[in-house]
Amino acid sequence: MNEVQTVVVGAGVIGIAVARKLARQGHEVLILEAEQRIAQHTSSRNSQVIHAGIYYEPGSWRAKLCVKGKKMLYDYCVDRHVPFENTQKLIVAIEENHLRKIPLLIKNAKANGVNDLTQISAAEAIAFEPALACKGAVLSPSTGIIDAPAFISSLLGEAEAEGVFVALGSPLERVVFLDSGFELSCGDAHGTVLKCKNFINAAGLGAWNVARSIEGFPFIKIPQQHFAKGSWFSMTGPAPFERLIYPVPDDESLGVHYTCDLGGGFRFGPNLQYIDPPRVDYSMDADQANDFEHSVRRWW
Repeated sequence: MNEVQTVVVGAGVIGIAVARKLARQGHEVLILEAEQRIAQHTSSRNSQVIHAGIYYEPGSWRAKLCVKGKKMLYDYCVDRHVPFENTQKLIVAIEENHLRKIPLLIKNAKANGVNDLTQISAAEAIAFEPALACKGAVLSPSTGIIDAPAFISSLLGEAEAEGVFVALGSPLERVVFLDSGFELSCGDAHGTVLKCKNFINAAGLGAWNVARSIEGFPFIKIPQQHFAKGSWFSMTGPAPFERLIYPVPDDESLGVHYTCDLGGGFRFGPNLQYIDPPRVDYSMDADQANDFEHSVRRWW
C-alpha cells in the first residue's frame, strides 16, 4: 500500500496553495483531483476580481482575509510577473434613495481597514466613465483584476518545484480513520488505496461529498449545503468602461455588474439563482438575456 505524509483533496486554487505552503514547510504532499485537469470548478468560474474588502462584516474572517489577501495577491503578481491590473471600481447609486447607502458602505469598509474609498458626485463619476448613468458613486482605487489561470499555474509550478505531485482523474471514494492517520480509496483506473498522516479537504463544491466519504465522521459536523449559481453574459465590441462598475448592493447580492479581463473582453453578471436540491449545474439559460439587459441599462 502506498503511503504519503499529507494528502490534499482538490486541485483548485485553494488546494494548490495549501499544498505549496505545506511542501515549503517540509511535508511530502500529494493532491488528489477528481477531474482530468486542475481548477475546473470555482477556481476557473469566477470574475477574476481582486476585491478591496468593502462589503464583509467587520471582524469576520471574510473581511480579514480579503483585506490581507488583497495586498498579498498584488505583491505576488508583481514578484512572479502574473498579469493583473489595478482597474479601480465604481459602486454606483442608480436611484436617489441609493445615495443613503453610500456612507454605510464607506463606514463598513473603514471598519475592515479599507480607508481609500471616496464618495463622488454623479458628474464626477460620469467624467471618469462617460457611458455611465447614476446619481452618485463610490470610487474604490484598490480594486483590480487578475489572470486567474496564470495565477493558478504559477502556484502549481512552485508547488511542484517543492515536490508536490498532482494525481488527476483520482476521485476520492472512501476514507477510513486509522490509529496512524487515514486510509484513502480512490476511484481511479487502478483502484488506488493509500495511507496518509494528514488529510485536508479542499474540494470546493465537492467538499461535502468528501466529508461524507469519511467513515465515522459525524454528519452533524458537516455544514448544510446551500448552492447558488450566478450566470454571466459577455459582449463583443469596444469595452464601454475602463473601471469595474457595480451597483449599490441589495440585501442578497452585489447585483449585476460589469467586469473586464486582461484580454480586452468584458461581461455582465452575475444574477442569483438558488439550486435546490444542491448540485453542480453549469447550464446557461439564454432567455435570461432580456433580464440582464434591463439590469445593466439602469446604469449604462
